[in-house]
Amino acid sequence: MPKKKDGGGTTRVLVVATSAVRRGGLEALVKENRSLRLSGSVPGTVGLAARARELQPDAIVADVAMGDRQFIAAIASLAEEDIPVVVLIDDQEPGWAASALRAGVRAIIPRESSGEEIFTAIHTAVSGLVLLEAGTAKELAKYAPSGNGEGALEQVEELSPREVEVLRCMAEGFGNKEIATRLGISDHTVKFHISSILAKLGVASRTEAVTQGIRMGLVLL
Repeated sequence: MPKKKDGGGTTRVLVVATSAVRRGGLEALVKENRSLRLSGSVPGTVGLAARARELQPDAIVADVAMGDRQFIAAIASLAEEDIPVVVLIDDQEPGWAASALRAGVRAIIPRESSGEEIFTAIHTAVSGLVLLEAGTAKELAKYAPSGNGEGALEQVEELSPREVEVLRCMAEGFGNKEIATRLGISDHTVKFHISSILAKLGVASRTEAVTQGIRMGLVLL
């Protein structure tokens, strides 16, 4: 297990949760375990990065709302700090989970996990390992390319014809309003399609989506 930043034998934990009730529950769980010490808490994603840099905890435990992209951005901005992150979330999309792992999250478990399961996730993450619920790992495996290229074919089939059109417009550098005008749809519909494309391709940005589209042969150079 990596040496703690304070040189002690306890793991200092920063708790993050928008709900005061859930935040209080996580704080209590940390305090009742002798191997853990509460470093501080943050009421949501706003201010998370700054607080983490200030406190330099050994781990972050966050109760996250489904599809929270701001949380992923905050964690990604802490890459140089190398702080293990444990996420408690329900019904996350495979694309969100993949983005979270790329950002630095090391454990993704259900929000209603027991105290023992949360403790295990914290210690696993601090040890440098990744912990995923079986269902999450199974869904992510569907997005991993196989040796014979079947993974890529599965991803192609998941994109609708309209989503492919939107992806190609993105590749040409069009903004949402330009895409809406070109395809004769509303801005809201464009945003919906882009969100769906990112999730299906398991990426976090438009650039990554276009790059993936090129690899899959959906976007021609």
